Amino acid sequence: MEEIIGAVLSGEAGPRDFEALRLPSSYRGVVIQKENTGMFEGMRTEDKDPRKSLSVQEVRVPDVGPGEALVAVMASSVNYNTVWSAIFEPLPTFGFLERYGRTNELARRHDLPYHVIGSDLAGVVLRTGPGVNAWKPGDEVVAHCLSVELESSDGHDDTMLDPEQRIWGYETNFGGLAEIALVKSNQLMPKPKHLSWEEAAAPGLVNSTAYRQLVSRNGAGMKQGDNVLVWGASGGLGSYATQLALAGGATPVCVVSSPQKAELCRRMGAELVIDRTAEGYRFWKDEHTQDPKEWKRFGKHIRELTGGEDVDIVFEHPGRETFGASVYVTRKGGTITTCASTSGYLHEYDNRYLWMSLKRIIGSHFANYREAWEANRLIAKGRIHPTLSKVYSLEDTGQAAYDVHRNLHQGKVGVLCLAPEEGLGVRDEEMRARHIDAINRFRTVAP
Repeated sequence: MEEIIGAVLSGEAGPRDFEALRLPSSYRGVVIQKENTGMFEGMRTEDKDPRKSLSVQEVRVPDVGPGEALVAVMASSVNYNTVWSAIFEPLPTFGFLERYGRTNELARRHDLPYHVIGSDLAGVVLRTGPGVNAWKPGDEVVAHCLSVELESSDGHDDTMLDPEQRIWGYETNFGGLAEIALVKSNQLMPKPKHLSWEEAAAPGLVNSTAYRQLVSRNGAGMKQGDNVLVWGASGGLGSYATQLALAGGATPVCVVSSPQKAELCRRMGAELVIDRTAEGYRFWKDEHTQDPKEWKRFGKHIRELTGGEDVDIVFEHPGRETFGASVYVTRKGGTITTCASTSGYLHEYDNRYLWMSLKRIIGSHFANYREAWEANRLIAKGRIHPTLSKVYSLEDTGQAAYDVHRNLHQGKVGVLCLAPEEGLGVRDEEMRARHIDAINRFRTVAP
């Protein structure tokens, strides 16, 4: 690995230099073990501890197949699917790997008794398989997490509709929380040159997800002047939705859970912020009964901030806890876009406020290659900036996942893989200087 790290850090090695590097037979990756899938049985979700299930171990370097690439991972980051993988919810990911392994001979490599997880990376291409022409060894890249086969006609209008669409590092093996990762070549995008490795690794999954959910024609189709309610607006997903709203001429109404998180939203440029903890909103009277009076109090608060207007779009991802309120506060003819459901998957809402007011609920899941590319392009242009709260070593990924699980973070939580320290990998110092104020402003302090 030392030769690989040296070649990357020099910034001067070319394609032939990387092709000449000898690949190791194994690498370190963050894994969960198939034999441990029952370790949290009977426990409440909030009591399950990713530090107990995640470990770093040596795993064999996979062969590179057609249309694939091996990438030296300089940095990665933790997403909520990292938490789901680690606590084996809603299902252990080994079922995904088994089903994938049955589809074809190449996919069988993924069905292993361990799962190398992680759905983000920034790094350098080491090898490419047959049929890869757009990328070569030595290219500095980031990866989006859509793994797709495209053998069905269903996916050719929108690859997210492909019946064999999977999330890399969650529903496939050899993910990004590792020193080396295996990806399909159509997951790769150019690394923004003004960012360090850990900064470049942070936006991938969440920025692309937010772009499709909020901006794309496949999502809410946000336009200038829209009021957008963003739940968890300082978090890994919401912080990018907030920036996309601001960059697109919309007005975000940011919902957060602490004064520190409210301050982050203001540093991003948001003016309308609701600290739901300070306001004491309780949308559920008990486990089974919602409180419409709280919906109404919440809607009144929003109108006080917007000058009497309801929100055009709700950017939903908490799920069960907030969904009834989200449907209620959306304006007549407005849109609720939903993904994730970190507080529970079984949503409840009063359908009268949906059908009689002609509102729409749109399900949104990650992004297709075009949407991910456009989202990355905004990063590369300096229109959207990474929100990174803390960076851990590969060995401490369990603690990083624990922080995300317990909502102890702001923005994204990064992980250094092959990069020996933070701040490396910047190739365009002039552009970085132009955007350094925003980069530093959005670099958050962990609460």
